Amino acid sequence: MSLPATPPATSPVTLPAVVPVDVASPWRLSVAPMLDWTDRHCRHFHRLLTRQTRLYTEMVTTGALLHGDVHRHLDFDGVEHPVALQLGGSEPADLAACARLAQRWGYDEVNLNCGCPSERVQRGAFGACLMAEPALVADGVKAMRDAVDIPVTVKHRIGIDRIERYDFVRDFVGTVAEAGCEVFIVHARNAWLQGLSPKENRDIPPLRHELVHQLKRDFPQLTLVINGGIRSDDEIAHHLHHVDGVMVGRQAYHEPWQMAGWDARFFGAATPFEDRRAVEDAWIAYLQRGHEAGRPWTQAMRHALGLWNGVAGARAWRQFWSDARQREQAPDLLHARAPRPGVAGAPQTNTLSQAASDARG
Repeated sequence: MSLPATPPATSPVTLPAVVPVDVASPWRLSVAPMLDWTDRHCRHFHRLLTRQTRLYTEMVTTGALLHGDVHRHLDFDGVEHPVALQLGGSEPADLAACARLAQRWGYDEVNLNCGCPSERVQRGAFGACLMAEPALVADGVKAMRDAVDIPVTVKHRIGIDRIERYDFVRDFVGTVAEAGCEVFIVHARNAWLQGLSPKENRDIPPLRHELVHQLKRDFPQLTLVINGGIRSDDEIAHHLHHVDGVMVGRQAYHEPWQMAGWDARFFGAATPFEDRRAVEDAWIAYLQRGHEAGRPWTQAMRHALGLWNGVAGARAWRQFWSDARQREQAPDLLHARAPRPGVAGAPQTNTLSQAASDARG
């Protein structure tokens, strides 16, 4: 198979406000791969809030890459680094070929999905059902590691169906680690392969964070990242006392402004923008560039609708930017007359800040 040409460059535990900063692990904090959400526009928006947090693509199947539009699935903006490609698949040769594509496109990591419980994914013989075949996962990991130099990681659950024994996930990690995997991202719930929808699988199986903490104690040489039901910054800080990293999913998507404090608190780094207004300005500038290039901006805008959550006027702002009747208009013109949350009695005008324009280049 010939590969495409190289693309262009492109309930909370109370702790002190600041935890000791140790930025040694690249997986210290990350945003989970989320189907239909973490596309390239979403990741660009998240980069306006945090420069240090690791970002992940939506899951992309090996079949989509080997037989579909590779550019559509893999193109991304260089500002998104560090960014990882999540793969869905089980055939070692196909995984190796896709890992080569990930490295060629400039991704910082390739992650194998062993946690998705959807029936569609199960029919493809990958996702969470792979936890029942650790040897096959190990073969896939080895094939990818032999093919590329970037890290190969695995995201999985703590169990499947009613298998709740700790030794099940312990043995899974041990087997895959023998193939050379050094980073495991663990969603601290079981995946029920029958009887629950993917949405229900994110809520109904009970969280068992302590099992992920135990994995770190049993495998101190590995990088263990915990995922599932983690909402507050204090909860993040709590888990960082037990594991190497924390991955946040829906909370980050629905309450994006929370991420604006992560670089300072968890990495000891500067915050990209000091206020929501500057983030909004930079985001609209990004949408405007896409509009001028002939790309619809409405699908991208949906990722930012939570920016002003909790601020007076946020609802009017969301309604304004969700109005389908405006989809043909230029974002910068709409921005000039959009509601201004948090500014009582301010005129309904807005201008793009020079700082935001310079920052986005």
